[in-house]
Amino acid sequence: MQYRVSCQRSQARSRRQAGFTLIELMIVVAIVGILAVIAVPQYQDYVARAQFAEGLTLASAQKTAVVESFSQRGSCPSNSYGEYDGIPVSGNISGSYVQSVTVGGSAASGGGCTITATFRTKDVSQGLNGKTLTLTMLGANTGSIAWTCTSDAEARYIPRSCTNSPAAV
Repeated sequence: MQYRVSCQRSQARSRRQAGFTLIELMIVVAIVGILAVIAVPQYQDYVARAQFAEGLTLASAQKTAVVESFSQRGSCPSNSYGEYDGIPVSGNISGSYVQSVTVGGSAASGGGCTITATFRTKDVSQGLNGKTLTLTMLGANTGSIAWTCTSDAEARYIPRSCTNSPAAV
């Protein structure tokens, strides 16, 4: 009889200690949920900043051609209707998140040439959906060219290098 009692106690102990309890599992699920609430928005911001960087890269790639064209002709090139001075048609300059890059503007007061990247309306972060990024050339008549960078996208997606102050963007 004694053997039977001690065996039952041993089985009861092992049943209580085997695996996680429901409370422990609920705590783990709650912790994972809290981490997800913090991580998902941060990741979405990271993705949007990377998408904005694509627009800045595609627009910046046209700066040299715009400066060369302006220095040779004294006017801003335009790629709205066709290739101009080696600058492809606006629809041909695109990326995964950028619909087109348009070059244009007027040469008033020594600059004003613009390069505008327009973000897609599909498959892009909501804060960039259909927004634009504009690089504007300044100081062409002084021989010291600077570029300003402006955008109507949400400010949290715009890098520090793309501010309204003239800089070597």
